Amino acid sequence: MEITVRGYTPADEAAMIAIWNQVVEDGVAFPQEETLTAGTGKDFFAAQTHCGVAVDAAGDVVGMYILHPNNVGRCGHIANASYAVDRHRRCEHIGEKLVLDSLAEAKAHGFGLVQFNAVVASNLHARHLYERLGFVQLGTVPKGFRCKDGHFEDICPYYHML
Repeated sequence: MEITVRGYTPADEAAMIAIWNQVVEDGVAFPQEETLTAGTGKDFFAAQTHCGVAVDAAGDVVGMYILHPNNVGRCGHIANASYAVDRHRRCEHIGEKLVLDSLAEAKAHGFGLVQFNAVVASNLHARHLYERLGFVQLGTVPKGFRCKDGHFEDICPYYHML
């Protein structure tokens, strides 16, 4: 299936919100506990440095990412990103296309590296993808993520120089 990644438009927001909320509701990858609404989602996406969407041949949004500074001031050259793929379209290498696009966009927006603060240790598909694409794990934060069911998982920070 042909997948293209492009910058989002307001017409994509409903699909982006639905996909984002799937990951939040799963409670095993994103730190957020509150889902987005049409209003909060619009504001949330507009506040990012860049948002990208993965679109299939039929024009359906099947994945998305957000890109923004990881910090401010003297650390403002470090980007952070989050990725979400529709749960019915996972294992189709959509995440890889999103990550590659986000790296190019991060560089185009003047960032020098991308840092992920909280990759959940059990998210093996994401971790293997990041490592295959040249991300380096910085260590492990024991019990740094509280899953939806209340148990704690380690988190693994990663970075990638641009």
